[in-house]
Amino acid sequence: MTDPVQLLAAGEVVALPTETVYGLAADATRADAVVKIFEMKERPFFDPLIVHLPGMDWLERVAAIPPGDRELFDALSGRFWPGPLTFVLPRRAIIPDIVAAGLPTVAVRRSAHPVFREIIERFGKPLAAPSANRFGRISPTSREDVLAELGDRLHVVDGGRTEHGLESTIVQIGGGRISLLRAGPVTKEMLAEFAPAAAARANELPAAPGMLKSHYAPRTPLRFAADVREIPPRCGLLAWRSRETDGPFARVEFLSEKQDLREGAARLFAAMRRLDEAGLDLIVAEEVPETGVGAAIMERLRKAAATRDP
Repeated sequence: MTDPVQLLAAGEVVALPTETVYGLAADATRADAVVKIFEMKERPFFDPLIVHLPGMDWLERVAAIPPGDRELFDALSGRFWPGPLTFVLPRRAIIPDIVAAGLPTVAVRRSAHPVFREIIERFGKPLAAPSANRFGRISPTSREDVLAELGDRLHVVDGGRTEHGLESTIVQIGGGRISLLRAGPVTKEMLAEFAPAAAARANELPAAPGMLKSHYAPRTPLRFAADVREIPPRCGLLAWRSRETDGPFARVEFLSEKQDLREGAARLFAAMRRLDEAGLDLIVAEEVPETGVGAAIMERLRKAAATRDP
């Protein structure tokens, strides 16, 4: 078997599992390696990437923590790292412009997935690793999803189905407050235990990954149930409240039979992908409660529905 560490050292891209979704990994310190990620994903260069750290000793080699924010950063990272929390911090010169989309900041996190950690620790350098799918599409939560999305264009390390099924939470800290740039498994309520947390205002260009209005989208148009007046013959349901499989829908995918938001988050992208591959004319999504990780589910669904007309 090809050693993924050798491929990374040669400047190649490797698909790796994390606890959130599968990522396309390349040496974050080499622009020539990172450009291959953008080419493979067909990703616009104005959309920055997350840099994954092999250990805490790399943190201040790639990012600067303003002295006034050190205590809050240490509290949050001590609680949620390794794990699905990303910080946007002032970047150091070691991070190429292409990784940060020319911004003065860099997004950093440490993955908790044992396979990812073993590989990045052996590699010994930071990895840029956005989701392993074409830009704007549904993020992959299994090796099979990556292969369906990108085919045999790269080496994929199998780490099983991902735990959370949603991309990491992204935050920016300053002045003793937390700006929530992207909702994820670390919820607003969990962050609020450490400092006031509020969603950041949207900018024209993204300050962090996943902030574009239209994202995580299936090819099949997706609409919320409250916005649909007539059900077409070939229509699928992404169900939260509904329990019956018979009715006007050609296919039904349940996020969670017991209405567990964590389970729903873990199943979201896989359920969307199955509906997208079913040859439907429309996907109807039921809204979930926007408490805890439900806010992250609804954020993904709203972006999947944006600019899509049935």
